[in-house]
Amino acid sequence: MKVSEFNFFLPENLIAKRPLKKRDRSRLLVIYRDGSMEHRHFFDLPAYLEKGDMLLLNNTGVFPARLNGLKQNGEKLEILFVRKKGDNEWEILSKGKYTGILRFSENLTAEIYNGNTAHFNLSGNLMDFIWKYGKMPLPPYIKRPPDESDRETYQSIFAKKEGSIAAPTAGLHFTESLLKDIESKGVIINELTLHIGIGTFKPIRAENVEDHFMEKEYFELDKKIIDEIKRIKKSGSRVISVGTTTTRALEALMSGRCNVISHNGRLKGTTDLFIYPGYSFKAVDSLITNFHLPKSTPLMLASAMSGWEKLLKTYEEAIAREYRFLSYGDAMLIL
Repeated sequence: MKVSEFNFFLPENLIAKRPLKKRDRSRLLVIYRDGSMEHRHFFDLPAYLEKGDMLLLNNTGVFPARLNGLKQNGEKLEILFVRKKGDNEWEILSKGKYTGILRFSENLTAEIYNGNTAHFNLSGNLMDFIWKYGKMPLPPYIKRPPDESDRETYQSIFAKKEGSIAAPTAGLHFTESLLKDIESKGVIINELTLHIGIGTFKPIRAENVEDHFMEKEYFELDKKIIDEIKRIKKSGSRVISVGTTTTRALEALMSGRCNVISHNGRLKGTTDLFIYPGYSFKAVDSLITNFHLPKSTPLMLASAMSGWEKLLKTYEEAIAREYRFLSYGDAMLIL
């Protein structure tokens, strides 16, 4: 398959720059496997869930992973934390291939190597400094600097385990009251953790879909969730995944596409699973997701579940009706 096949025109004005004031007031486009659609709102979600279904959430937390410093010549350089490599050593992203000292404050400097590795020198806890001075890592297509409000809005209400450099955006639509409504229907709600790194949003450079390789991302969950998924599927009920990241973690485990260890009832590991059309889902029956960028890996995962032709028609309908796209945008439910 050619990556170019997964292209479509996304009008700039449909990219949501800010979230709605009420999370569950976003629109929800429901797509069935036969290609039919319904236009609803996210607070209508409970109507599509049934007693005995399982709803799975990604409880990863986003940290303010963008930090500005000064080079030795006085020029500014922004770094994006990507992955911890050791004590006070991180893999980073930055413009150029700077090697040298980067100063963030009187108490914090870093030795930068080739623009992609940083060894921090500080007295105190690095993450405390990041939370005090860092900025939330809004994706570049939002085209505005992050502000204090993004620390709350670019974070799900069930975020518990810090470690992501992008939000699991399908989860941004939930409220406490909506989760209570869902639970009151007899829906089982479970959580796992997949820390989102550059793999989720890294552009595909290959010409052919099959030639793209995902970066590994860390995940963990309670071992009993896997047993519960197997029981639910045998009973005829459904596993509904909130977001492409939740889906990747579940499918990686169920398909064996991961490195994993079991410890004290927890499964912990990494996965580079890339899901695109032709993939046979082992765990997930339905998907809640946002509207994604053209030619992106999340778009391909969604099309693996619905079929690309049906998903493209759904996107065309969403564009015609001016749905809000991407991280702070509206949602869709693939049944």
